[in-house]
Amino acid sequence: MVAAAGIPVVDVPFVTVGGGIGSFVTVDYLRIYGVPTSQIRVLTNIDHPWQTYEYLTRCSQIPRTERIRSDSSSRPDNLWGFPSYALEEAWKDKSLKHLWHIGTEPILNDYWTPRAGTVFKNLEREAKRIDYFSMVAKGNVRMVRKRHGGGYFTILTPPAGATPTKRIAFRSRFVHLAIGYPGLKFLPDLQEFREKHHDYHHVVNAYEPHEHIYEFLKTQPGTVMVRGGGIVASRILQRLMDDREKFGTQTQIVHTFRTFVSGAHGPSVFMRRRGGDGWAYQGFNYPKSVWGGQLKAEMRKLEGAERAQKYKDMGGTNTPKRRRWQSQMKKGRREGWYHNMQGVVDKVEPGPNGRLVSHLRSEDGRQQQFLADFIIDCTGLTADIAEHRVIDDLLRHSGAGRNPVNRLDVERHFEVKGAASGDGVLYASGTATLGGYFPGVDTFLGLQIAAQEIADDLGRRRFVKKMGPLRSTAQWLRWARNKAV
Repeated sequence: MVAAAGIPVVDVPFVTVGGGIGSFVTVDYLRIYGVPTSQIRVLTNIDHPWQTYEYLTRCSQIPRTERIRSDSSSRPDNLWGFPSYALEEAWKDKSLKHLWHIGTEPILNDYWTPRAGTVFKNLEREAKRIDYFSMVAKGNVRMVRKRHGGGYFTILTPPAGATPTKRIAFRSRFVHLAIGYPGLKFLPDLQEFREKHHDYHHVVNAYEPHEHIYEFLKTQPGTVMVRGGGIVASRILQRLMDDREKFGTQTQIVHTFRTFVSGAHGPSVFMRRRGGDGWAYQGFNYPKSVWGGQLKAEMRKLEGAERAQKYKDMGGTNTPKRRRWQSQMKKGRREGWYHNMQGVVDKVEPGPNGRLVSHLRSEDGRQQQFLADFIIDCTGLTADIAEHRVIDDLLRHSGAGRNPVNRLDVERHFEVKGAASGDGVLYASGTATLGGYFPGVDTFLGLQIAAQEIADDLGRRRFVKKMGPLRSTAQWLRWARNKAV
């Protein structure tokens, strides 16, 4: 079929689809394990692995100078995790304050987290060291299909004018999917308003560019409704409150929670976490034991409904409890410009003078109306996995299925269940696989653990040499001296 369509074929043993941090971390492991660049291709439509992540963090008010929600040793550029980000910053700044901070967290200080810019600079350094960009093939991936005789065809549409053909087929034994989030997820009432009134200016998602809102509020008083209770909502609130302090803006903030947490909560005494004023607090995306403790071991044994229930028990949306914006919110409540409440917005309508009217239904059924100049949706990125064309095609044609929380079903070593093709294997990692045997898949450390599992499985299949302590030490020394793999 491929030959009949006149599609040229490129033979390469290992293909990764996505080109973001998930692809990068997996390629980094394979290169360190000894796989040459000629045996790897990265199929992507972005220019560098951190491009999408930086775009999302910048939109959600985390520029390079601000700190992200990741711990010191979770280094996607360094599979050993040593030296940690804190140690690196202490060395560069010639100061012990970072080491004091991390040594006293979270009792005397908030959890230490790295600056976004530090992460991106180190990713760039490692990309050059492993010759990452020589493995990149630009374009949009249309599908991954099993082929007769084993392995897969991955169909790529290159950029217009880049090649004489409209399609290229990459024939490989192994394929890895790390496609990130399928798309933005809007609350239904906000999506309906945007489509009906074609207003993408006053109603925005936090992951979209929306700097115009902050610029407008610098010129005149206004009201912003923030919807959501996670880390992104806390960052948006901090930006609005920082602008009040820096520029003297007179912004009124209305903050709505669908689920309002008033105190410590959880399914049992051993799984309780702090909460209050609407927020569920947690230092990192997941309890730390999911990356290497009892929760990780327990999750690997659970199937079906039991696994889905455990995900539910671990909780939903949460944010770290950081001292600065806690004090800012207290000041806002005291001075009357920050108003938080629980409720469900049934609909949003145009109001007087170009403003927006939100119809809020509280838990007791009471109806309220709120006027705002802008609405910022901070409820998340998670859309259905089938919204991504490659996963949708896999679900329809390649035997892949869904896990207990409705994402892509993978084995403990991240092989996509039901998608094997002869001696070929399809792997997947990242947020599309949430709900599997390993919970922390959409984190830096989670991507590293997935890459470790994939590399070790490829070792069992004799595609790579197994990594022992001597080789690992030798490779770390090369990394530390910034020597090519």
